Amino acid sequence: MRNRGKGAPGTVPVYEADEEGMIDITPGNGGLTNPNYTYSYSANGSRQDGVGAPSSGNSGASGGSSTAATNNGGSSIGGGEGPGIMSSPTHTRFGRDFHHSDHEGISFAGMTDTSDDIPGIGQYDDFHTIDWQRDIARDRMRHRYIVKKRQDSFWDLLKGAHDAWSGWVCVLLVGLFTGCVAGVIDIGASWMTDLKFGICPQAFWLNREQCCWSSNETSFDSGNCSQWYAWSEIFTSSREGFGAYVISYFFYIMWAMLFALLAASLVRMFAPYACGSGIPEIKTILSGFIIRSYLGKWTLIIKSVGIMLSVSAGLSLGKEGPMVHIASCIGNILSYLFPKYGRNEAKKREILSAAAAAGVSVAFGAPIGGVLFSLEEVSYYFPLKTLWRSFFCALIAAFILRSINPFGNEHSVLFYVEYNKPWIFFELVPFIGLGIIGGIIATLFIKANLWWCRFRKYSKLGQYPVTEVLIVTFITAVIAYPNPYTRMNTSELIYLLFSQCGISNQDPLCDYNRNFTDVNSAIEIAAAGPGVYKAVWLLILALAMKLIMTVFTFGMKVPCGLFIPSLALGAITGRIVGIAMEQLAYNYPKIWIFSGECSTGDDCITPGLYAMVGAAAVLGGVTRMTVSLVVIMFELTGGVRYIVPLMAAAMASKWVGDALGRQGIYDAHIALNGYPFLDSKDEFQHTTLAADVMQPKRNETLAVITQDSMTVDDIETLLKETEHNGYPVVVSKENQYLVGFVLRRDLNLALANARRIIDGITGQSLVIFTSAQPVQNLGPSPLKLKKILDMAPITVTDQTPMETVVDMFRKLGLRQTLVTHNGRLLGVITKKDVLRHVKQMDNEDPNTVLFN
Repeated sequence: MRNRGKGAPGTVPVYEADEEGMIDITPGNGGLTNPNYTYSYSANGSRQDGVGAPSSGNSGASGGSSTAATNNGGSSIGGGEGPGIMSSPTHTRFGRDFHHSDHEGISFAGMTDTSDDIPGIGQYDDFHTIDWQRDIARDRMRHRYIVKKRQDSFWDLLKGAHDAWSGWVCVLLVGLFTGCVAGVIDIGASWMTDLKFGICPQAFWLNREQCCWSSNETSFDSGNCSQWYAWSEIFTSSREGFGAYVISYFFYIMWAMLFALLAASLVRMFAPYACGSGIPEIKTILSGFIIRSYLGKWTLIIKSVGIMLSVSAGLSLGKEGPMVHIASCIGNILSYLFPKYGRNEAKKREILSAAAAAGVSVAFGAPIGGVLFSLEEVSYYFPLKTLWRSFFCALIAAFILRSINPFGNEHSVLFYVEYNKPWIFFELVPFIGLGIIGGIIATLFIKANLWWCRFRKYSKLGQYPVTEVLIVTFITAVIAYPNPYTRMNTSELIYLLFSQCGISNQDPLCDYNRNFTDVNSAIEIAAAGPGVYKAVWLLILALAMKLIMTVFTFGMKVPCGLFIPSLALGAITGRIVGIAMEQLAYNYPKIWIFSGECSTGDDCITPGLYAMVGAAAVLGGVTRMTVSLVVIMFELTGGVRYIVPLMAAAMASKWVGDALGRQGIYDAHIALNGYPFLDSKDEFQHTTLAADVMQPKRNETLAVITQDSMTVDDIETLLKETEHNGYPVVVSKENQYLVGFVLRRDLNLALANARRIIDGITGQSLVIFTSAQPVQNLGPSPLKLKKILDMAPITVTDQTPMETVVDMFRKLGLRQTLVTHNGRLLGVITKKDVLRHVKQMDNEDPNTVLFN
């Protein structure tokens, strides 16, 4: 921590170069006490392990904390996670007799009940990293207190039972609300999408499918029935002809522009955080970062309404990714009903992980895939208890959505298909080929989208978000309408591409030279008719259009997801490959690869299966998911017997994607936005030491607080002249042995609280961080702040390899760790320092890391 003011109080020089400069800190008590501890004796002779013994011989405890940051990029400090790794035992209190009150045990800042005396202690500011270890320790202390009190009265027993069940009740409520919100969004998006094409005069609130339920007709012209009026029919009494086409075209563009304008305006005016998919930010939040209002009620409302509008506008986006954000908002809001989660950021993330699983569960109707998605892709800390609760939450959400039945069928999944033919062993070759193609398409998309988002961020375009949305919507609508495959809803397109060709399927994709004489007979393999070739060309145009428009759409200031566009790109590619394989088997049934299964004349190749595998390949390449992707795909389609093709395509896609570009789309956007995210999957392969990374550097001063010799004015001066988010507390300026660590926010709150409610506190009052009674003098009464002191901060030595330090930050969720040499405090390594160092080692710009 650099000291920004000259002569700031409490500064100490960095250690000298001599390696023999150890200080004897053994108390002169004849060897009757532990040499690692210093003791003070009260007037009655009882021993106290006082942190503030008047002698200068306090050997420092080491420890760790978590990160926060400064506005001007200065080094920053915070709290920690981990059971005192590599810490000197001097002040950790592990060696004392627990004959005092229960709260005299291991002292973490904000852990004890007394911390409630000062409002706000233990909370975090915006854009700060949480201290996992401190929060978990606070929860353990709270839990022990509740268990102990449970035997005192029946009321305390009830409170204990409520505390034990509150996690399950909370995820139950999250699942209920998420299922209800998802049902409303699905119904609303379906109605508004159909509004672009026409209206149901008898009941305008019904979409096209519901409007036609009451019709007695046996067949509909392209999904329309006499009950449903197209806009051209209302104005010209005709559905055919040039005039009708122009009117329909006009209304399609007009409604799309209106929906997009509403979506972008709502986001801009009420909830700027409601744009995008939200998954990169959810990953960052679950890794322990605070983004205030990102999971608030306004974000929830505007994102829910906005995703209906932006999907209905016909933009190349999906509502599945934003459902994860919406579910996390619900989880965050409901967690405040339970103080166990609402007041503890680390515990709250258990609820948010379960909520993310529920979001995927209702987006696709895939509860198991949702749990695995939360585990594999989103969550940073996922203990077994969270796995069970996520499973329960996803189950409840899927059950509620199934009860609402927004899809209007007997299946709760998005694209239920049934294939009655097993796949041929040789088909693994085209399946793996689809994986390779999917990885290439995904890499092209990621690189192009990042280039465009970077351009938007650093150019004037970023100042006109609503205009950009309207331009992209207009271009999308103009291009999309002439092509029936881009005009239709993307989910309908994917379902069509996944489907088998049967008697009832009238689409040109199924224009084969077949004679359906017997409904129960197997579908025979046949030559493709002219409709199939026309459909293939239209699909190729749709692939190019959707790829280009998704590049420009993802990242705009409207709610937009990436799952459905990725699935569509892959499904189009897969269906084209499937048709090619089918025609190859028809024209050359005697070659050895088809000779077994295709020689009977039955249709042995299923183009819809290729579409499904292709969809998994592109989505896997874009997101780099593997296990959760395969599970989502077979839950999504009901195709359990096709797990092996899906696995082969997903692995091939991931390998190709990793070879061509390191990051998936979410990690790339985290890096683009500069969020402080340490990916636990990355490896740190550099041979640097903690001394190379710590702040301050050699020959610079370290801002510290002494345990019993600084006044209120001294500390307030230090707070003004430096901008660190925490300060080590040492024995004295000359004796740099560590006593503990105190957060800037807690210190400010404690000083303000003391001046407000404690009489006799002035600028000359000593600030004491020890248990020992200060020497009585004629000055103002001292201010005791030991209760906000973290006495077990995690420390490392200056010779610790950075590989170990990075692992500690990842696995323990540290904000920072203190660096010592021969027990003396040297400096601090914050999470920001680690992130900057990693970027420097990877030859990237270290100043892109975003902190407060």
